[in-house]
Amino acid sequence: MLTNRKVLPVALAVLLGGSLSAQETTGTIFGRAPAGENESIVLIGTNGIKREVQLPSGGRYSFSQLPVGHYTVQLLRDGRTVDSRTVTITVGGGTQVSFEVTTASMANAKNMEGVSVVASTPPIDTTLTDSRTSLTQAQLQALPLARSAEAIAMLAPGAVAGATATGFSGPTGEGLVSFGGSSINENAYYVNGLNTTDPVNGYGGLQLPYNAIATQQMLTGGYEAKYGRSDGGVINQVGRTGSNDWHYGAQIQYVPEDLSGNPVNAYYPDHSTQAGRIYRQRANNKTWNQTIAGYGGGPLIKDKLFFFLDYEVARSAGQSVGTNATGARETKYNYHDPKYYADLLWNINRNHSIELTAAGSKDNYDGTLYNYNYSALNNGASNEPTGSYISADTGSRTSTQLWTAKYIGHITDAFTVTAQYGRQVTRYGQVYASDPSQIYVAGSSYQNPLYTNGVTGGYSNPLQPLLTARNPANKDKSSNYRIDLSYVLGDHTISAGIDNLNSQDIDDGDAIYSHAGYAWQYGTATPNQPFNGGYLVAPASGYYVDKYVYNTSATVQVKQRGQYIQDAWQATDRLLINLGLRNDQFTNYNPAGQAYLRQTKPQWAPRFGFSWDVFGDSSFKVFGNAGRYYLAMPAAPALRAAGASTYTKLYYSYTGIDPATGYPINAVPLDTQDGVGVPYVVNGENGSSPDPRTVSAQNLKSEYQDEYILGFEKSFAGDWIFGTKLTYRSLKNAIDDWCDTGAGGALLKAAAAAGYDTSKESPTSCYLMNPGRANTYLIPNASGGYDTVKVSKVQSGLPQLRRNYYAAEFHLRYAPMNGRLFLDASYVYSRSYGNEEGEVDSIAGTSSSPGQTQAWDYAQIMNYANGLLPNNRSHVFKVFGTYHITPEWLVGVNFTLASGMPRVCFGAWGAHQTDPIAYGNDAYHYCGGKPSRPGDAGSSPWTHPLALSVEYRPDFARHRLAFSADVFNVFNEQKPVQYYSYLGLYGSQPGKAANLLSNPAYGVPISYETPRYVRFGVSYDF
Repeated sequence: MLTNRKVLPVALAVLLGGSLSAQETTGTIFGRAPAGENESIVLIGTNGIKREVQLPSGGRYSFSQLPVGHYTVQLLRDGRTVDSRTVTITVGGGTQVSFEVTTASMANAKNMEGVSVVASTPPIDTTLTDSRTSLTQAQLQALPLARSAEAIAMLAPGAVAGATATGFSGPTGEGLVSFGGSSINENAYYVNGLNTTDPVNGYGGLQLPYNAIATQQMLTGGYEAKYGRSDGGVINQVGRTGSNDWHYGAQIQYVPEDLSGNPVNAYYPDHSTQAGRIYRQRANNKTWNQTIAGYGGGPLIKDKLFFFLDYEVARSAGQSVGTNATGARETKYNYHDPKYYADLLWNINRNHSIELTAAGSKDNYDGTLYNYNYSALNNGASNEPTGSYISADTGSRTSTQLWTAKYIGHITDAFTVTAQYGRQVTRYGQVYASDPSQIYVAGSSYQNPLYTNGVTGGYSNPLQPLLTARNPANKDKSSNYRIDLSYVLGDHTISAGIDNLNSQDIDDGDAIYSHAGYAWQYGTATPNQPFNGGYLVAPASGYYVDKYVYNTSATVQVKQRGQYIQDAWQATDRLLINLGLRNDQFTNYNPAGQAYLRQTKPQWAPRFGFSWDVFGDSSFKVFGNAGRYYLAMPAAPALRAAGASTYTKLYYSYTGIDPATGYPINAVPLDTQDGVGVPYVVNGENGSSPDPRTVSAQNLKSEYQDEYILGFEKSFAGDWIFGTKLTYRSLKNAIDDWCDTGAGGALLKAAAAAGYDTSKESPTSCYLMNPGRANTYLIPNASGGYDTVKVSKVQSGLPQLRRNYYAAEFHLRYAPMNGRLFLDASYVYSRSYGNEEGEVDSIAGTSSSPGQTQAWDYAQIMNYANGLLPNNRSHVFKVFGTYHITPEWLVGVNFTLASGMPRVCFGAWGAHQTDPIAYGNDAYHYCGGKPSRPGDAGSSPWTHPLALSVEYRPDFARHRLAFSADVFNVFNEQKPVQYYSYLGLYGSQPGKAANLLSNPAYGVPISYETPRYVRFGVSYDF
């Protein structure tokens, strides 16, 4: 859709512990011991859990569905403790504690008299067949990390920062992450087992206060059939719970503005008509922030009822200067972002428990706008470029709250039931302060230079910074409920269940903020030549302006249903095989409550995984998995594709520009195919609701991806682990919109070839469809019925859909149970290539909706579209870890070395630089009349940010008081990360200035690495 661009560990865990899962909130402790008479294993947790199992003849034991925490495992003989080991379990994994007979006493093993038994905990978890990275609260506090789920997720191999400079962010402003070549909205977020993913666009999800995270787990592939709705990665946070020990603490962290590095300024590149001039003053775009947090938890009733509470408030303030144009502004802003978390755990008895969780976050923004005088800055004048006060900026008020209840019941030793239900609500509010009588001006860089008096960037309207306004009643709601059953039957642990998610986007939409109901938008076209698909002819100057009208508001919903069955089969003592099958159903509803996407036929997603404990002692594991993963269309596409939206453009010529407002002078309507002054209706969005039967192809299939992983892990020299993993992912199907439906278009040509009278047909302007496949459409006809037209891939002119990702990962870890050193290093070589990024377009950013990107609209758009995808980073090397120099001093490091993202050049189509489909002269994979695939324009530079931390816990405070300092981007490296990609018309020779009709901003960096900053902290933990 056209956008506005501007010993036997495996056996033990599976036979007795049940399967482990991607969004799990619990873990398993398992092992074996030399069996004898009157022997048992006792488990005692600080959370009041106490269980005991008599050792069977094989000596194997397991305790499953254990909340994350600290546990002591004891081997008892005749009621007396022989040996014990205290361990901390991680979410979704198995922790092995085996009791082994020492060699010296092996002769006494038959009667167990005088036998010396030693507990051991091997470093490799051979119960897992998936790929994951987990970090505990202690590790999160010690590492130099930003306080967000995404910053933690970036530690996982295969995770890269999303190309989000074009506006993408999470519900409360967080950055987003790409896993394994996927797009940024193909991930799933979980908090204590509840799906918290943004239901409207899939951009991020709710996350916990930093000090409330017990464990954060990143699943990067291979998860089991009980979980779906992600073909990227999973960010799973498990919150802290109370225990029999009282814990409380407080923390304050502060980032001073004065110790931060000065951001580098952005300049027009050498090939621009504005070469050498400043594009954006960034040197003073600095900020300070502070976070104050407190937590507490403990027993309300010992061994029975526990609570944990956490509350934090983050505040920040700073200033930011806009781009260099008349009407440039400086914004002085502040944020106030509180978060809370509350958890109540009730151990009804040793076999049944209920956990209640509530969490929430707010993102409050306020700012003030000032004029900014670039002329004073450029002329080196001594006067301050910050000018007079304009108005308050548009404030935002976003809040998210959730609650969830979870029951775990061990009905018998072999049968376990888990049930969970939860709800999440996000409200979006804005505080508008700008004058609605003023009209927004867009595309000022495309203004005719004859009327801009040489002003860099052209004239904009400084009195109107706001293009659109959001519906103040907008909110979204989601509810998630699931039931999981697990039964142990011999060598098989069979699991089955349901996983249902309902979401609503209520009163969502945007409209032009101005009372005039439109914005002015400037553009260029080839002089005296038809453009917009021949709808009109460009003025003799090549410069035009249009009245841009946009309005949409609706309530839509999505229902997702899932069922699964899983068999964890211990095929031999050393070989575990996971066999699973999942079935998903997705239904999307339009504002009238009618289903416009109904994907309820079986969508079988097989999952296979294995783990081979090569030597039987957890020192060498070979693992692999293969699976299919389906993804639903989020709610957002219904707002335009299935809702009553309005999107029109009325074109004018002009003979001047008001320098005070940027408005055109002597605007004269241009002649069109429909007459003088008739607006062009973009994508058929004329304010009427489309027929739900004509919104999408009749044979539409869901997006899905196939994945294959093979790897190994080998321990050496004690607790060192080296591993290698190969990954291949292939996107087999996607959903996007197709708009080649007008007169002379591919749809009506196919209809004519099928024998229909196309003069009596009125097709929808854009249909949702499966790119690169044959699709069948319903076309309304003059008799009130529908013509069924099948359009083959060849007839559509579209290429085969392609998104392939392959990677080779090498990692080295050292994480002993009680060691002074913790180290994790990884290198990933990967390639992500094709013609389909996913549901989003990182180049267009938030001006496009998921599943309604500009890609696939017409065949011309897809010419030379195959290349490196935006989330490709060919080489990524990561090292992070901590070291206890002494009991008082701790140091940490976090280093990443990564190659750049591919650059893209969009220009006019073909060697003659035309606009055959009316999408503008910067919509095609051509650069200066030559084909330009993604990546042909080069790539951004390599980056290598280094973060260091130091913490001091003095002996006199019993190590409860801590002073810390973190330095991020130690060397103040500020390489460009993402560039402006729209060139437009280009008629110059290499090495010479660009044509005046091209966009002078092409090639300007629009985002850089964050400059160096220092964070100080003081905390007390008891």
